[in-house]
This record gives sequence, C-alpha cells and structure tokens, in this order.
Amino acid sequence: MNSSKIILQLFHCAAQGELKPSKSVKLANIRSLKCFSEGEGVTSNSASHIEIRYTDLFVTEDSDLLDSSQHEYFDLASRRARIYVHQAFQRIRPCHLFSPLEPSGRSPKRVKVKGIAGIGKSVAVQRLLYEWAIGKSMREFTCVFDLRFRELNLIDAPLSLLELLGERFRYLKEILLDLFTLPDSLLFILDGLDEFKFPLDWDNGKDINVDSKVPVSELMVALIKGSLLPKASVILTTRPSTEAPKGFFQRCCVVLGFEERQVKEYTTKFYKDNQVAEKVYDYILSNDNLFVLSFIPLYCYIICTAMAEFFSTGTQGVGESKSLELNPPRTVSEVYFCYLFTAIKHHALKGSAERSTPRCEVLSLAKQQLTNLGKLAYENLLQKKIMFERKDLESYGVTPADVQSTFLCQILQPVKEETVEMFSFFHLTVQEHLAALYLSPPSSTAAPLQKTGLITDKLESLQMFTRFFMGMLRARLAGQLEGLFLSPVEQEDGIPTTLGLWFQEQFRGRTLENQTALNLLHCLMEFHKKEATSIAAPEIKKLNLFKMKLSVVDCAAIHYVLQFSPHKLQELNLGYSNIGNRGLNRLGPILHRCESLYIVGNDIGEVGKKRLRELEKCRPGLRIIANFEDDLGLLQAYLDWVDEIQVDKDQMDSVKNVDALQSVLKGLQVAGEQTKKGQNAEKAKELYTKITELLKSSTDLIGGR
Repeated sequence: MNSSKIILQLFHCAAQGELKPSKSVKLANIRSLKCFSEGEGVTSNSASHIEIRYTDLFVTEDSDLLDSSQHEYFDLASRRARIYVHQAFQRIRPCHLFSPLEPSGRSPKRVKVKGIAGIGKSVAVQRLLYEWAIGKSMREFTCVFDLRFRELNLIDAPLSLLELLGERFRYLKEILLDLFTLPDSLLFILDGLDEFKFPLDWDNGKDINVDSKVPVSELMVALIKGSLLPKASVILTTRPSTEAPKGFFQRCCVVLGFEERQVKEYTTKFYKDNQVAEKVYDYILSNDNLFVLSFIPLYCYIICTAMAEFFSTGTQGVGESKSLELNPPRTVSEVYFCYLFTAIKHHALKGSAERSTPRCEVLSLAKQQLTNLGKLAYENLLQKKIMFERKDLESYGVTPADVQSTFLCQILQPVKEETVEMFSFFHLTVQEHLAALYLSPPSSTAAPLQKTGLITDKLESLQMFTRFFMGMLRARLAGQLEGLFLSPVEQEDGIPTTLGLWFQEQFRGRTLENQTALNLLHCLMEFHKKEATSIAAPEIKKLNLFKMKLSVVDCAAIHYVLQFSPHKLQELNLGYSNIGNRGLNRLGPILHRCESLYIVGNDIGEVGKKRLRELEKCRPGLRIIANFEDDLGLLQAYLDWVDEIQVDKDQMDSVKNVDALQSVLKGLQVAGEQTKKGQNAEKAKELYTKITELLKSSTDLIGGR
C-alpha cells in the first residue's frame, strides 16, 4: 500500500467518524511507512527517508518557454545562472505552491512544476503529501489524490474519473460522489507527465463529467485544463521536454535543486561520520565538475556513493589510492564509473573486506550483465525511451528478478504499484553512461561519432552521452576497463589521431552554434588526450559564446582546448555569459592570446576589472570590449533586437529576454557613468531609452517581478 493510499485512508476514517483519539496512531503509521530505498535493496523508515532525502529544494516561478536544442541538464544550468541573479526574491517553497498570486490576491487552482530528471519533482510531491498528512501544510484540502502517469499508461480502455479513482483508491469508492460535491477541498497531484505514453490533445473541447467514459488521455487533459472539476486544485509535474501549455496554469514553477548550503546539508545527512561528510563536501567544493553536478539531488546521491570508498574511515588502513586503483574521481565520467564500479564490487564480493581485489576481476564478474544492460541503454536512448516493461528487459538478457538482489538495484528502478510493473534507469544520465560504456570497445571506435550517427546536428539531444562516450574511451585506452573488453590496448594507438581529425573537421571553416561548439570542447576535455586536442584546436579561429551563461566547468573546457592552439584567437565573445571571477580565473591563462575579447554584461567586480586592465598593459594589441560604448556594432545589434521585440511583443513573455534587457540596462548605466561623447554615446543613449520604454510597457509581466 503506497503512501497516498494510507494518507487517503485518514480521510476515510474521518468520514466514518473513526478519526478522533486514533489520529495520532494513523499518523504514526504514515511515519513508519516502508519504502524501497535506492540502491540498498532493503526497506527503510520513510519518516527518516523523508527527513534525510527530502532536503528543501530551490523552486522559482518561471515562464514556460524551453530551449529545445539543449540537453535538459545544460538548459537548467543556464536557467539557474539567470535566475539566481535576477529572481532570487521569487523563490518559493513547495508547500507554498498555492499561496496567493500578485496582484489579484487569489490562490492558483492549477500549478505546473517542471524540472529535469532527478531534480526532485516527485520528492517534493511526496514531501507535500507527508506534510499534509501531519497537518503541517495545505490544510485547506480535505482529500489528496496522487496519480502517476507511469501507472496510467496501462489503462487502455475508456473509463470515467469515478471509475479511475474508485479502482485506485478502493476504500474511498463509496464516498467519491460525496467528495465531488466539495471540489474546492480536493487536490489532484499528477506526477510525471513526461512518462505518459499516450498523446495529449490540448485543443480537445469536449465537455465531460465525472461519469463520462473516455480514454485516460482525455481524462487527464480535462483535469489539467479545468473542464472537469474546475474548482478542484491540480499540481502537474513534468520534465521540460514535455509540453503542457502555460495558458492552463495560474502558476508555472521550475525546480532548480539544491543550493550550496543544501549540498552540505545533504552530505552531512548521507554519511554517519561527520569527518567523512566534511571531507567529501570539501572535495566537491574544490572540484568544479562535481560542484556543478551536485545541485541535482540524484547527482548528489551518485557523487556521495562514488566517494564513499575513497573517504570512509574503513579505507584508511589500505590507503585511499588503493581502494579503486584511482585517485578520487574528478570528471563526470569518472564519477559515474566509480558509482557503477562501487555497486558491482559491493555485490560481487558480497560485502567482504577484500577492498584490494583487482579492478579487472570485479569487472569480469559483471561483464555479461553490463553488456546486456549497455545495449538496452543505448538502443533505447536513441529512441528516447526511458520506461521498460518486464519483456523489454528480458529481450536484452536482463533478468527482472535480479533488480533487487544484484548491483542492478543501483542501476534500475522498479515501479510496482497495484497493476503496474515497470522499470527505468535510476537516472537518465545513468542510462546515458551505460550506453557510452557499451559503445567503448575498439570495434566501435575507428570512427565512433560517425558510427552512431552523431553528426553535429544531432549532438544537442545527446550532449551528456557524447561526453560520457569520450570519458569511457579514455578509460578504455588507459586500461581501466580491463575485464570488460579483451582487446589489448596497444592495438588502439591510432584512436586519438582518428578522433582528432574528426574534431578538426567539425571546427574547420564553419561557424558552429554556441551549444554545439561548447559540447565539442567538453568532449575533448573528457577525452583528455593531447594528440587529439592538438589536431583540433588550431582550427578554432573564433569562439562566440554570447549569452551562453557559462559555468566554471565550461570555462575550464574552453581553457583546456585553447591552450593547445599555436595561434592567436581572432575573437572570443563571452558577453553576458555570467562567468564571474571564478570563471575568469579559469580563462586567465589564455586571454592574452586573443585579438578581440568581449566580458560585456558580466559581473566580474573590481578584481576582475583590474585584471583586464593589467591584461591590456601586457598585451597592447589586445582589443577588450568591456562596455557597450566600446563597440558601435554591438550597440547597433542591440538596437536592432529591441526594434524586433517592439514589433513582436510576444518575445517579452520570455524570462530570458526580460533578464537580458535588464542586464543591458544595467550595463548601459555603468557605461553612462563614464560620460563620453560621439556616435557611440548617442547610440548608447538611444538604446537606454528604448529598453526603458519597452520594460515599462510590459507591466503585466514585470508587475510580479
């Protein structure tokens, strides 16, 4: 019996007049619910589970526009960079999703909560249910119906809402009609729209009621749109890649995961030993790759699991570098491989203390399972399939019965509810990592990216996979995958050169889209072979990353590749990239090699400005565009953009555009303090006036900001 059923049973008891002195007993039952704990294969106390795992998340109101060209993780990273600066005061806790809207003062009825895989959407929903059950929040609701789209996938025949709820919550069947007479007190939580296999027709205008028999997809659309039970409240959770028109919602939110202090809180709760927790947190903080990953809760779990053997007190006698024959992981690929290896080792050795067992022996024990699992991951990744039935697993030689008894319990996640049995990878990136591992044998690497069809126009949707692939290939060449693959390393000497030529071709004589160029740089950094990078880097003549909202890791990738280029970079455009001083530090050693450098729209503070002034002295020929008034072409480009928005006011619906305009305004104000004359100053004044008028005319959007 799942949590929602026990919670709803409380209402049933109240309806029958049974919930008086027994309320505390019923709530005690909720606190002691048993649930499957990720990766442990054992049950755990869910109250503890809630208090440890359900760390508060950073949630903010957001527009509904999506940059579909980016992998959802990278789109989120950009979004966080924007919102932290411009929308800090808009943060809301999950329990306040139904707080009144400004300026109307009315509470929303329909709320959409979106976020990438593993960011904590379902966790936030479960915490809401828990807090509602103990009377801590959402007291306005008498009854909460928790429905998951992955469970609704198995409903093929038409049915009514009355039948659906009567089947899912049988103990409420007799009083459902009575509940529907008080729709204001009902809350429907519809979790995981991205997992729904049926198409949704948002333009369907058919009127239905609680007795109407319709396909389950029509039922969900009617609930979400409000044409069915319009006075009831709805929370819809979904990944960004799935569209649900914002017009049906009074509040749209995005879950942005942890903040830095919450990462520390999570690691403290994860480890029983405070000293170990502090060491791991310090290591995460000092490593840009891990730090950027750690704001996603499930990544935090993967990182903490991967780090356990390196920092736990039990490894001190053996020596930290001996436990996995590596230093602690530094790159994304290494973190995921350590997570996988730790899981295999724990189960293969059945908890024995033989920590020094050679890596190749451990991997050889799981060779066939990893091959089957990798094929399942790869072939379905290309089809964008993330949910699997029992027969799907069996067709790839993966035994469903092993999911809870072998290392698969940390790879695959079973979904068992009522009539449903489905499986998914523990996280989307776990699927991408295993797919990359599957493709890393030498038979696939002669021309790896061509073989898989990953030409540049397809790189965007498989960005994390391509980075994993390069990292796994590097591990393969270093002999770290011995035990999985039999071919000797010496047969693969030509691979770095072959790959270098492929990357060279991508950069040669063309202007790449921002994200594509950045992803290629990351792939080269993950591969980390001088031979390959030295061939590709000289082809990079210009790098335009304008408005890319770069992380520190992005800056590290740019630095890594460009250091191998023998010539000067004609132009490096980092305008509005949010690099900050930390990013500037990473780029510092290569900035003197640029001919033109754009840091416009970046808040680098006085320290950063001082560094740029020193750079100008060291490189007299370097052209640094640090203010709008320094570049007439840049001013004109922004004037053209503002004119475009004036014609197409719908662009002002985008938080990204509003934030950019506000940043430009701030930049113009800073530049204006250094009063200049001439054409540039006139253009700057014109731009300032137009942006001010444009923002004032959009009071409907800015009013709530």
